[in-house]
Amino acid sequence: MTHAVSTSMTVALSLTLAAALGAQAQSATPASLLAAYTAQAGKPASAERGQALFNRKFGRDFDSCATCHGAVPTRAGKDAVTEKPIPPLAPAAQPGRLSDRSKVDYRFQMNCRDVVGRECTAAEKADIVAWLISLNP
Repeated sequence: MTHAVSTSMTVALSLTLAAALGAQAQSATPASLLAAYTAQAGKPASAERGQALFNRKFGRDFDSCATCHGAVPTRAGKDAVTEKPIPPLAPAAQPGRLSDRSKVDYRFQMNCRDVVGRECTAAEKADIVAWLISLNP
C-alpha cells in the first residue's frame, strides 16, 4: 500500500514538474526572443530594417503590419476587419508583450501569411523584434 501511494505521488510530482518546465520553456523576454531569432538568422538584427518591414505595403488585404497595429506600435491599434482594439506591440508600452515564445511564433506565422503572403524569415522576425524593443512609450 505504501509503495502504491509513493508511486502515485511520484507520478503526480513528475507531471507537475513537467507542466511547470513546459510553461517555463514558453516564457521569454523580448531580449531572449531577439537573441533566438538572430541566432537562427545567422546575422545581426536591424531595428531600421524592422521598421521598414513593419510599414512596408505588400498590396494584400492587410496592406502592412501597420494596417492593424498602427504606424506607431507604442499606441493601441485596431483590427482592420473586426475593429477590435489591439494593445500596443512595443514591450515598453505594453508590459508582457513578447513574453510568450509560442504566442509570438504563432502571431508571426499568422500575421506574416496575411500581410506578407508567406511566413517571415528568422531575420525578418529578429528585425521587427529589434525595432519593437527600441521603441519608448
